[in-house]
Amino acid sequence: MLDVRRLRLLRDLARLGTIAAVAQVHTYTPSAVSQQLAALQREAGVALLERTGRRVTLTPAGVALVEHTETVLAELEAASATLAAARSGLSGTMRIGAFPTAVHTLLPAALVALGRDHPGLALMVTELDPAAAPDALRERHLDVALLHDYDLAPVEPDPTLDSTPLLDETVFLAVPCTAALDAMSRPDETILPGLPGAAETTALTDPADAGTSAWSVGATAGACSADTEGAVAAADPVDGFRDADWIVGSPGTLCHTVAVRACQAAGFAPRVRHHVDDFTAVLTLVAAGQGVALVPQLGAGRLPDGVRLLPLRARRRTRIAYRRGAAEHPAVAACVRAIRAATEDHLGKARVGGRTEAPGLLERVFRVDGTAACGR
Repeated sequence: MLDVRRLRLLRDLARLGTIAAVAQVHTYTPSAVSQQLAALQREAGVALLERTGRRVTLTPAGVALVEHTETVLAELEAASATLAAARSGLSGTMRIGAFPTAVHTLLPAALVALGRDHPGLALMVTELDPAAAPDALRERHLDVALLHDYDLAPVEPDPTLDSTPLLDETVFLAVPCTAALDAMSRPDETILPGLPGAAETTALTDPADAGTSAWSVGATAGACSADTEGAVAAADPVDGFRDADWIVGSPGTLCHTVAVRACQAAGFAPRVRHHVDDFTAVLTLVAAGQGVALVPQLGAGRLPDGVRLLPLRARRRTRIAYRRGAAEHPAVAACVRAIRAATEDHLGKARVGGRTEAPGLLERVFRVDGTAACGR
């Protein structure tokens, strides 16, 4: 019989590439990891590892065993979920990971609802970058996590995780009011707020809304005609700020990648002046005239004086993720329901004329007649 703990080590070696990295993740010594993998190889009765220079790589049999390991681990998660469903009431620790804007806007109401409906759950929240969440889920440091990607920087689905779509939101270019007025005065850079998708956030309430792709998004306010798509393309304001200073996320973060790609798509490399990861701080710097920045709609709820938000065609897409096989675990399912309800409530409070906006957002960006208006 193959030892599941040793199978996990083999799986992580395939993912991380070195015994030292596996040892660090599991807080073992490299020697202990090597011994456990050697024991697994004896159990298997076939070579699973081979040396390539100074590195250890998997043999074809080892690769095949890793594939089966993913299935085994998913079935163990499903078995755990079945046993949990047979118990009365929910108890234990529920560890939730989320990116900062979700912690600020979506999680508080979800935590209140979970605490009220399931007092036996001990809720723990960890704020982290979405790029770190898959590892935290695999290593069982988290049970549920909010992940996001952008259409400008799509992320490949992780085969060890399952997920369900939650949110699709507008990305804005945040600029100082004077800079926006200058850009919008040019006829080839007119912003068209009435176009579909100009400033919409959509809650995705059912996995079917995600379409056929694991990272695709639900329908928004209607399909654009070819003429409308061309108008939106012409209206994208990033090109008007090629000579501006830019405020972007820390190198290596998804926000940094998205800002760089948005500028590259417009035909230039951004002149980066500041690296800032907190959107509240980003908007404060924009208000102080220190540059322009990309800000997703959840991050733009509290707009300081002197900032205008120009809607882009880019979208940010958020999903609720958990380990493969854990979807039916009662605590995970309850957490997903609470987060989804909190998201719908947050967006419902901001619903304007059948379209979903951040509170007062369009009023801060445009006057009723469609001309530019600096917000407070």
